[in-house]
Amino acid sequence: MTPKKRPAVPALGGRSPNYRERVVDVLRAALISGELRPGQVYSAPALAPRLGVSATPVREAMLELVKEGMVEIVPNKGFRVSVLSEQQLDEYTHIRSLIEIPTTVGLAATADPADLKALRATAMECVTSAGKGDLIAYVEADLNFHLGLLALAGNEHLVEVVRDLRRRSRLYGLTALVESGRLEASAREHLELLDALLARDAEKTREVMTRHLGHVRGLWAARGEDH
Repeated sequence: MTPKKRPAVPALGGRSPNYRERVVDVLRAALISGELRPGQVYSAPALAPRLGVSATPVREAMLELVKEGMVEIVPNKGFRVSVLSEQQLDEYTHIRSLIEIPTTVGLAATADPADLKALRATAMECVTSAGKGDLIAYVEADLNFHLGLLALAGNEHLVEVVRDLRRRSRLYGLTALVESGRLEASAREHLELLDALLARDAEKTREVMTRHLGHVRGLWAARGEDH
């Protein structure tokens, strides 16, 4: 299998109505995927050309990410990517499993099939971006898919809690999966999950969701799946 080559942080350009929010989203995804490395210091002027924007929106985006605890200000230098311990990441994943697995399983009985089918396009975005080796697009699509799925449970606070936990996660193992060409196979679990939900198969939904979430601290974290 031919290894996939990872693209750089994507150029944005333009000024859409949600332009600044888009810069924040892309930088956040770059942090989660490991495109911006833990402990490294990045300046807004240095990052701006990589995104095809000016330094000002990058600086503003980084200040927003400071509030989220993803980066720290380094006076006169820029922003240092926060380093998370293995214990912190395990704790985040444990909390997510307590919330996401039972909530998703419950949807096998309650979700409107039309709402589930509407998520298939986002699931395919996960597969497509994985096939291209676009980690930032993959992280964004994965986030949108799972938050969209959880939203079907009708609990907005639950969605926000999971959103925060997912933003705090780090998926450094995605790089190795792209290089080995294995990320696309992993991404197809989103489609498998939808199929189980549409079949009203609660046990299959639990199995797929448990396996999928297990990758966060296994395959996707550059740790063995036996962890």
